Amino acid sequence: MTDPTLERWRLLLGEPGGACLGGQGLSTQAAARDAAMDWLYGRDDDLRRRGVRRPREAGSGPSALTTVDWLDDITRLFPKETVERLQRDAVERYEIHDVVTDPDVLARIEPNPALLKAVLRTKHLMNPQVLRLARRIVEAVVRDLTDRLATEVRTAFSGAKARRPGRLKQARNFDLTRTLRANLGRYRPETGKVVIETPYFFTRTRRHLDPWQVILLVDQSGSMVDSVIHSAVTAACLWGLPGVRTHLVAFDTEVVDLTADVDDPVDLLMKVQLGGGTDIARAAAYGAGLIERPRNAIVVLISDFYEGGGPDRLVRTVRGLVEQGSTVLCLAALDEQANPDYDRATAQRLANAGAHVGAMTPGELASFVAEHVGR
Repeated sequence: MTDPTLERWRLLLGEPGGACLGGQGLSTQAAARDAAMDWLYGRDDDLRRRGVRRPREAGSGPSALTTVDWLDDITRLFPKETVERLQRDAVERYEIHDVVTDPDVLARIEPNPALLKAVLRTKHLMNPQVLRLARRIVEAVVRDLTDRLATEVRTAFSGAKARRPGRLKQARNFDLTRTLRANLGRYRPETGKVVIETPYFFTRTRRHLDPWQVILLVDQSGSMVDSVIHSAVTAACLWGLPGVRTHLVAFDTEVVDLTADVDDPVDLLMKVQLGGGTDIARAAAYGAGLIERPRNAIVVLISDFYEGGGPDRLVRTVRGLVEQGSTVLCLAALDEQANPDYDRATAQRLANAGAHVGAMTPGELASFVAEHVGR
C-alpha cells in the first residue's frame, strides 16, 4: 500500500515527484486526483516547461474531461476548501468561462465568492436562461455576506458604553474593573482566585443620531470587483438605519447612481458593468453634488486611484469637500482582505488634502461610520 504522505508529495510535485513513491504507482483515488489537477494545471505553460504538469492532449485521457465532468470529479475527490480553490483558479487564472456560463455546470455548482466574481465578469456573455441560473450563485453568496456583515453593523450602531451600572447582564457589558474592586475581599490565596459574589455591568445608552448622509462612490473597473461586491452589501446593511441616508454610486468613465437599488444588493450587482477606464474626479464631483448638509456627510471613495486623466481635479474636489466640513474617506479596497494594489502617489495627495486614506473591511467601515454619526 502506498504511503498517503508520499502520495500527497507526488500530487504536489507532479510527474517529477514520482521518485518519492519508490517505484510504486498512485492509488486509484490519488490517480483520479492527479488527473483532475492535470485537466486544470496542464494548461499552465510555466508548469509544463518545468515538467510539473504534462501538456493537455487531444483524444483520450484527462484532457477529454468536460467541465461538467471535472466539476463532478473534484467535488467527489477533494474537500470543500480545495474545491473552491480549484474553481477559483479555473475562472480567474485560466478564464474557463463555461464554469459559470454552461447551464449544466451552473445547475450543480456550489456557490462561493470566486464564482460570484466570475459571474459578474462574464454575465454579459450569458443568455437569459443562463443568467437566471447564475443569479442563484449571486443570491447565495450575497445572502451569506449580508448575514455576516449585518451583525457587525448592528454591533457598531447599538450604542456606546456608559460608565454607570446597568441591569442588562450580558457578557459584552461586563464591568471587570468594578467587579474585581467590589469583590477583592473574597480573594482566596490558596487558589489565587477572587470569588465573585456580585458582578457588575455597564449599561448602553442609545446614541442620538442627527440626520447624516453616507455616500459610497465605487470604482467598477475590473480590478475592483471585490470592492464592488462588498460595497453593495455594505450599502444594503446601512440602508434604513435611523438617522442615516445611504447613497451608492458606481463609476468608470461614466457615473451611475444605484441608490434606488441599494435595498436589493442582488439586483444591484446584476446591473453593475465591470471594466472600462476611470474618471474618479467626475465621480467625486457627482458625490459632492448630493451633499445637503456638509458637516453631516461622509463621502467614501472606493478606488485604486489610477486616474484616467490627471489627478489634479480629483485632489481639488476632495480638498473642497474637506474644507466645507465633510468627512472624506478614500479606500483603496473594501473587502475581507483589505490588501490593495493602488496608486500610492495619488493616495498620498488625497491624504495631504485632508482625506482619511487606507483600506478597510466592511465591518471596519461600519464602525467608522458609526463613530462619526454617533458624535
